[in-house]
Amino acid sequence: MTPSKIQASKIQGSGTAVSHTAVSGVQAPTSVGRTGRWVPVSLAMFASAWGGNEFTPLLVMYREGGSLSGIAVDGLLFAYVLGIIPALLIGGPLSDRLGRRALMLPAPVFAAVGSALIAAGPHSLALLGVGRVFSGVALGLSMAVGGTWLTEITRTEGRPAAVGARRAAMSLTAGFGIGAGLAGALAQWGPWPHVLPYLVNIGIAVVAVAWVVRTPETRQRAEQPGRLIDDLKIRGLTHRRFLLVVLPLAPWVFGACGVGYAVIPALFTEATSAAPIAFAALCCVVGLTAGLGIQIAGRRIDRPDGVRGVAVAFGLLAVGMALAAGAAASGAIWLALVASTMLGGGYGMAMIAGLLEVQRLAPPSRLAGMTAVFYSCTYLGFAMPMILAWIAEQWSVGYPAMFGFGVAAALAGLILVAAVHRMLRRPTRT
Repeated sequence: MTPSKIQASKIQGSGTAVSHTAVSGVQAPTSVGRTGRWVPVSLAMFASAWGGNEFTPLLVMYREGGSLSGIAVDGLLFAYVLGIIPALLIGGPLSDRLGRRALMLPAPVFAAVGSALIAAGPHSLALLGVGRVFSGVALGLSMAVGGTWLTEITRTEGRPAAVGARRAAMSLTAGFGIGAGLAGALAQWGPWPHVLPYLVNIGIAVVAVAWVVRTPETRQRAEQPGRLIDDLKIRGLTHRRFLLVVLPLAPWVFGACGVGYAVIPALFTEATSAAPIAFAALCCVVGLTAGLGIQIAGRRIDRPDGVRGVAVAFGLLAVGMALAAGAAASGAIWLALVASTMLGGGYGMAMIAGLLEVQRLAPPSRLAGMTAVFYSCTYLGFAMPMILAWIAEQWSVGYPAMFGFGVAAALAGLILVAAVHRMLRRPTRT
């Protein structure tokens, strides 16, 4: 976005929430307004996050069906990134032009359509793939637009913008966790396992749409908006610290999730044959809980004058990969849960450390754009399960060895950021 478009921005992540506030054209409130107006937007974000993550614990179910290969199933986990990234990069600028409601109202609609397509085609790769893309668009709009709208509504109540950012983060995190947990339980023990989990999401999304329609607008349509292409230009991406510290960390955010939520449950399908889908859901829940917990303490761990936050993230990721290797080699279920928990902690610390780095690097006029790029790169990590499945199939490399390579890669990242930090701190000779 151009400097004239954004006067101030704030991003706070506890999973995946983007919140940029006080854009030009939005009147700062001078008095306290009605409370509770943020709840419909929160519900819409919750429904979108639910739709994005409900599919994850059900990967085991689709693998067991036999009609889809392991690579295809893992590819479906990555497919919704194709919807997230465009919605992230375009949704914010468009909402500045057209208003928040115009861009946020379709989010729960996309979530419902995505769930309906997935429910309708449990054995169709095309329907599943298109449904995942719709789910991604819903989540991307919620991150880019919903967080902004919710924060602006919070300010009309006379509350600090940080309260709105926390509400946005918790709305998404709750949707991720509850959606995965309940979808796994319904698919494991409820009727119509390929349909019922998605019907719940559709019902929540319908309620959210009906409620969001009546939510007050906080951003009026621009009368002379200028060229959209100018709003989409993102500057500051060539900063050395962004290239050498932030970007190497970004794919690990959801790469850790992909291993903890998708790969580990798949490896333990036989060992948990009594309830494999429930085990996959449990891996999601323990990982997200650990990620949320460490994000609460993340700002205290991180130091603005160093790379401690990023270093801790890489350290947790290395330990998580080592535990995953041990679990894959031993077949110990308890160790698999510990590995998922540690990888969840690595995900959470990588997310908050990356966001804090971006906040320090970007001026207010560039913060929203640089954060959108960071989030886009984090979602590339969802390709990791597909890549690992392809390697295992093509070269018959065992997962313990591949997780061992993950340990080495995380440690290499740790060494890289430490070296870059020392290099950038070194005084420049004149």
